[in-house]
This record gives sequence, C-alpha cells and structure tokens, in this order.
Amino acid sequence: MAGERKSVKMREALAAAHLYYRQDFTMEAIARELGVSRSSVSRLLTYAKETGLVEIRIHSPQEARSRVEQRFADTFGVNAHVVPVAGRLSEAEQLERTAQAAAHIISNRVKPRSIVGLAWGSTMSEVAKYLPGTAKPGVQLVQMNGAANVYSTGVQYTAELLGGFAERLSAEVFQLPVPAIFDDPLTREALWRERSVSRVLDMQAAANLFVFGLGSRIGDPRSHIYSGGYLGADDLNQLAHEGVVGDCASRFYRLDGSTAGIPINDRSSGPSFDIVRRAPQRICVVSGSTKRDSLRGALAAGLMTDVVVDEALARLVLTAGE
Repeated sequence: MAGERKSVKMREALAAAHLYYRQDFTMEAIARELGVSRSSVSRLLTYAKETGLVEIRIHSPQEARSRVEQRFADTFGVNAHVVPVAGRLSEAEQLERTAQAAAHIISNRVKPRSIVGLAWGSTMSEVAKYLPGTAKPGVQLVQMNGAANVYSTGVQYTAELLGGFAERLSAEVFQLPVPAIFDDPLTREALWRERSVSRVLDMQAAANLFVFGLGSRIGDPRSHIYSGGYLGADDLNQLAHEGVVGDCASRFYRLDGSTAGIPINDRSSGPSFDIVRRAPQRICVVSGSTKRDSLRGALAAGLMTDVVVDEALARLVLTAGE
C-alpha cells in the first residue's frame, strides 16, 4: 500500500514538473489540470526536486565562471565551486548553503558502478540532508575511517550518515567497524590483516570518487573528531605541538600538507594520503572562516580535485597566500 502511494505521488510530481518547467504552466493552471490545490502543486514540485526528478542548473552568460572561482582554480590547480553567501549569514547557515550546492555536484559525479569513498564528519552529515535521489546501478559506498571511541561504538552515527548517502544513491554500503584512533598502532596492524577488514581497505584503495570534509582544531562548533571524545588531552597537546591545522578522514596534517612525524597518524584508521590521491575524483566540501588553514593545508597536500567552498572562505584562503 505504501509503495502504491509513493508511486502515485511520483507520477503526480512528474506530471506537475513537466507542466511547470517544460510547458510554463502557472501553479494555478497546474492545480486545475491535476484537480488539486495550489499548495499541493507546490509540495509536488518540491518533492520532484528532492527526489531527483528535477535538477535545476544555473548557467551565467557564456557559462563564465566567477572571478573568485577562476582565481582559486588558477592558484591551486583544482576545480573550484564557490558558493555565494550573504555576509549576514551565520557559519551554520553558510555550511547549509555550501552543503546544498555540494550535494548536487556529488550526485552528478556518481556514475553507474562507482565506488564512492565517504569520510564521516559534520560537513558530510549536512550534505546527506540535501543529496538528491538517483538510481544508478551497481554503486558501492565505502566508509573511509573508523568511528568508534571509548565512549561510543560510532555505529549509530556512521550508520545514519552512510544510510543517508546509500538511500539517495541506491548504493550498497561497506562499513569499517573499527576505532577512529587506535590505542596501539600494533592493534591496527593486526586488525588490518583480518580478511573482513582488508576487503574494505581494498575497496577504499579502488574508490573512483572520494567525498570528504575537513576537521579543524578551532571553531565553534568544533569539528566532530575534536568534540566527540576521540582525542584525549595528550593527543590535543601533541597535535598543537606538531603544528597540525586539520584532518582528512582522521589523518592529520600541517599547513604545508605534511603528515610525517605526527605520531597519532600511526594510530589512525584513516587512509594514508597516498591512497586518497589514487581516487581520480576527490571532492572536498568546506565552509566557515575557522577552516582557513585546514583548507590551505589540504590544498598543499593535493588531497582534492574539486572543492566546494563558501565565497567568504575562498577569499580568505586566497588572501592568506599573498
């Protein structure tokens, strides 16, 4: 019964979308055509966008890119997608706008039989809310870093995030049920030899699309890796001492992009940056002024092929290098 109602709603939404976007019917005219209220038409059009029946793309004249995008791309050698944001918006609202833009870019990059690597974090949780539905066969979604800590298994958190992506992408999920940061690097080495775990690691290395956010030691709210009980006082002091500015999939780096000599990386469940850079497409989603140095370090490390970034942060990063 539920499936039948969903099918009917899908047909109605498709009909409304065709009338509105293809035939330039007004909402009142569509309401008369379908025998529903104007508010119902509005809800059907919203449903059509949320489920991926409708994709809206904005092209400027001659498809010219903004000067900020072009300058960012030229400076850092990445595809830049700069999201315009009003100065009065809070950082939470800037993140929401950036996540909305990123969700559509990511959905368009997923192809049939893609292996999509996903690093958990607050930014990716926000992206999951806006990811449009798509049905591309054979998509596989692999977790790139563990999420357990001494307070939580991390299963519920990652399951909700992975489940949100998987539902929208119609993907098969492969979880990595291990700690985000191990107590002992020898434990990680032993577990990595287990066949059930090594299979997931092999899939990480084979990912052709990697989507991720960046962690930062500063900011309010702080990144989940710092606020969620994953790091003790000794860890935090060590990161500060080593000049760490951020992390990608629980792997920590400095402003110059280097990771060598940062002891906690020996205990991290996240992939090495050599493995990350194997993915031909790597989309970083980042927002907020406190991520300035995190983004600069990630760019220096060559972690991304694409960046989706709010305009204020993009300008900060550009001026920081002057």
